Amino acid sequence: MIGTTLPSIIDGQGLAPAAKLQSRPARPSAWSASLTLGWRALLKLKHGPSLLFEVTMFPILMTMMFTFIFGRALAGSITDYLQHLVPGILVMTVAMISQYIALGLNTDITKGLFDRFRSLPFWRPAVLVGALLGDMVRYSITAAVVIALGLILGFRPEGGPYGVLLSFGLVLVFAFSLSWIWTTLGLLMDDPGSVSMLSSLTTFPLTFVSNVFVDPATLPGFLQRFVNINPISLIVTAVRGAMHGSVTTAQIAAVFLSCAILIAIFAPLTMYLYNNKNAH
Repeated sequence: MIGTTLPSIIDGQGLAPAAKLQSRPARPSAWSASLTLGWRALLKLKHGPSLLFEVTMFPILMTMMFTFIFGRALAGSITDYLQHLVPGILVMTVAMISQYIALGLNTDITKGLFDRFRSLPFWRPAVLVGALLGDMVRYSITAAVVIALGLILGFRPEGGPYGVLLSFGLVLVFAFSLSWIWTTLGLLMDDPGSVSMLSSLTTFPLTFVSNVFVDPATLPGFLQRFVNINPISLIVTAVRGAMHGSVTTAQIAAVFLSCAILIAIFAPLTMYLYNNKNAH
C-alpha cells in the first residue's frame, strides 16, 4: 500500500504542491501576539464556568454577605454602611480575583504549554502581557458587578459618574500592579495547589487587616500602623474619596506611588523568572 501511494505523492498528487517554496508569513508584532494571547485568556471564561462564577457571583456574594452581616451592627443602617462598604468591597473583590492569574500561569507551565510557546516565533513576554490584558477585562466585569449591585441596594456615590469612573480607573491600575506579584508567585511555585494556598494566605491578611470594613481608629495601635501602610488601605481610601467627591491629590499620588513600587519590584523579577524558566 505504501509502495503504491508514495510515487503519486512524489509526482505531485499529494504533498508536492505544499512543499513548493513560498514566502513565510510575517512575524507577529509584540502587540499582535499580546492581543492574541489576551483573547486566549478571555476564552477561558467561556470554557471554564468556575472562572465565570468568580467574576460575577463571587463579588455578588461578598457584597451581599458583608452588607447584611455588618450593616446594622457597625453603622446602624444598611444604607449608611453601604456608603462606606461598597468602595472597599470593590477593591477587595478585584484584589482577590487578581490572584487567579498565578494559578492559570502555573497551570500552563505544569501542562507543558510554556514549552510549546517557546517554540513559536513570537515575542516571548507576550504570554505574560496577554494574560494581564485578558485579566483586565475580568477585573472590569467584577468592578461593574459590584458597583451595579451597590446602586441597587442603595449606594449613592456623591462624586457622581466622574467619581465612579475615577474609582474604576484607580482599581484597574492597582489590580494591574498587584498582578505582577501573582505572576512572580506562579513562576516560583511547583504546582497549582501550592500557588492557590500561598496566594490565599497572602490576600486574606492584606484585605481584612485594612480599612475595607471598619475605621482603622477602632483597631489596636499595632494594627493601625500596619493598616496605614497597607496598599489595600491606600487604594480603598482613594476610591472611597473618589466615589464621594472628597479625594485629594495626595491620596491619588499615594496609590500611584504604591503601584509603581509594586511594578518596579515584581515586574523585573517576573521577567527574570520567566526568561530563566524558558531557558531550560
